[in-house]
Amino acid sequence: MWQAQYRKHDAESGSTPLYPMMLESPELRWAFIRKIYSILTLQLLCTIAVAAVVVAVRPISVFFTTTGAGLALYILLIITPFIVLCPLYYYHQKHPVNFVLLGIFTVSISFAVGLTCAFTSGKVILEAVILTAAVVVSLTLYTFWAVKRGQDFNFLGPFLFGAIVVLILFSLIQVLFPLGKISVMIYGCLASIVFCGYIIYDTDNLIKRYSYDEYIWASVSLYLDVINLFLSLLTVFRAADS
Repeated sequence: MWQAQYRKHDAESGSTPLYPMMLESPELRWAFIRKIYSILTLQLLCTIAVAAVVVAVRPISVFFTTTGAGLALYILLIITPFIVLCPLYYYHQKHPVNFVLLGIFTVSISFAVGLTCAFTSGKVILEAVILTAAVVVSLTLYTFWAVKRGQDFNFLGPFLFGAIVVLILFSLIQVLFPLGKISVMIYGCLASIVFCGYIIYDTDNLIKRYSYDEYIWASVSLYLDVINLFLSLLTVFRAADS
């Protein structure tokens, strides 16, 4: 009985290994994981708040889509995350510059998400949000469960990279030569599957491979997985709704 109580206390304290043959301290890794998900939660809350303002205040979306200055600013918001990624990668270990860059990165993406949602029905947005939340939670729990039993998902890296290249080329073709609603739905479904794979892959890296000073980069990876999954599902539901 004493041993059972000890094992229960040991598990609750976070001192049980996250995967077989774990050499580092489980307490330190659990603290790192909690830090990542705290940052990710703040990023998602920021995205929800900014997107909600853009959707609720109609003149914002009208300004961005109907005026020359708005269109230029919209293009700037689209490319800002790509610009910020370079210094963010270089300064991801330097505090507080890393948090400033992370804030700029998150807010710019949040505006882009809000403008996308501004021209989408509330029913479609709600469906995409609910499904995204369910998938993210389910895949995260599954990954922790599988890793605990010795599974390793590092092999997914090359396949997911190849899938991203295919999606980028597919989207370029769709922009240059629109293929219709069916192709948009196919693209959304394929992208959803790919980013589901990335959630598993990045969660596996979070448990095993990220060093303790890579918390910013780990947060960015998971945040992009969640946002891209949401946008992919939004694409599917919007095409189906139309």
